[in-house]
Amino acid sequence: MIPFPTLPDAAWRHRAGLDRLTGALDAGGGAARWVGGAVRDSLLGLPVADIDLATRFAPAEVVHRLEAAGIKAIPTGIAHGTITAVSEGTVVEVTTLRRDVATDGRHAVVAFSDDWREDAARRDFTMNALYADPLTGELFDWFGGLDDLAARRVRFIGDPYRRIAEDHLRILRFFRFHARFGDAIDGEGLEACVARANDLMALSRERIAAELLKLLVAPGAVPVVTLMQARGIFRPVLPEIDAAGVARLAALAGREAAAGIAPAAIRRLAALVAPEAAEAVGARLKLSNADRKRLIQAGIAPGDESPRALGYRAGVESAVDRLLLAGADPRPLIDWERPTLPIGGGALVARGLEKGPDVARTLRRVEDRWIAEGFPDASRVAELADDEAAQALRSRRNA
Repeated sequence: MIPFPTLPDAAWRHRAGLDRLTGALDAGGGAARWVGGAVRDSLLGLPVADIDLATRFAPAEVVHRLEAAGIKAIPTGIAHGTITAVSEGTVVEVTTLRRDVATDGRHAVVAFSDDWREDAARRDFTMNALYADPLTGELFDWFGGLDDLAARRVRFIGDPYRRIAEDHLRILRFFRFHARFGDAIDGEGLEACVARANDLMALSRERIAAELLKLLVAPGAVPVVTLMQARGIFRPVLPEIDAAGVARLAALAGREAAAGIAPAAIRRLAALVAPEAAEAVGARLKLSNADRKRLIQAGIAPGDESPRALGYRAGVESAVDRLLLAGADPRPLIDWERPTLPIGGGALVARGLEKGPDVARTLRRVEDRWIAEGFPDASRVAELADDEAAQALRSRRNA
């Protein structure tokens, strides 16, 4: 039974420029259809971010038609048939129908097609191979995607082993989509992923990192990561993730929920890997410098300072990470903005100190007392400056 009669009249379908775009690509004549995440998420009642349109027209014809309609056409992936269309500020990925000619698990050589079913057959999961008529909302489903969507079941199209052989990243995508959308896991797909887990070694670490970080913030991340670790999915590429790390992740997720703090992928990765492994994992996954720094710092014990003192010294983001991972309460940092010390070195010079090391040392002592007292106002800081400047002058005279 098909659980959805037509594509819902979701808000994204009324974005500026879409009518012009679909008209340019002859949607009324059946030459263009919405596809993928926008269709899937609309059927689930979820907000839609990215919009994809599939078309029978060859890439060069797509560009010609878009430009003739006054729509900007950017050849972002034209070799694979993808044009980024910008119509009245609305961005849509337009892709010519395709079939795979050759695959090696990382890249695909494609040929363009005019066969909708052929295009659907090369996609990964049934729920991602749903198409919709832009004008009528009529749905097109060749592989049972609507029933799988209704059952919250992530299922490969056709033979899971073949789908994984075509693109090894589909192993991680299977688990990520299950963590986001799934209910009972598809057993055939799971066993194929377990059997082919070593295929992940052929992928670039950047692709692995991108999928893993998305997975870690999905609603079902904890049970899915638990399953992945138990079945050996991580072992070929991230052997540092063990049962202890999964337990830390589960504890962290509970603390995030209790504190009302949104999950963060790097924080959750820091829970999965022991602190001593963070630097190596960050380098292997080729994380950005900022993410590597955050990953390493997250494992540092917060010490005895108050949460806000830690937030001032380490930064709010890093302090929240460290407190949550250590089992301490991060709530004092929610909506807290790091203050600025309301005094500078010039105020100490005005109190008689000479410019140079004495001013720097005295300013640090003022700042330390200001932090310890909970960031009092400028009048109290002036008192602290008077006291510390007087002590510094006495010490200088007695030296």
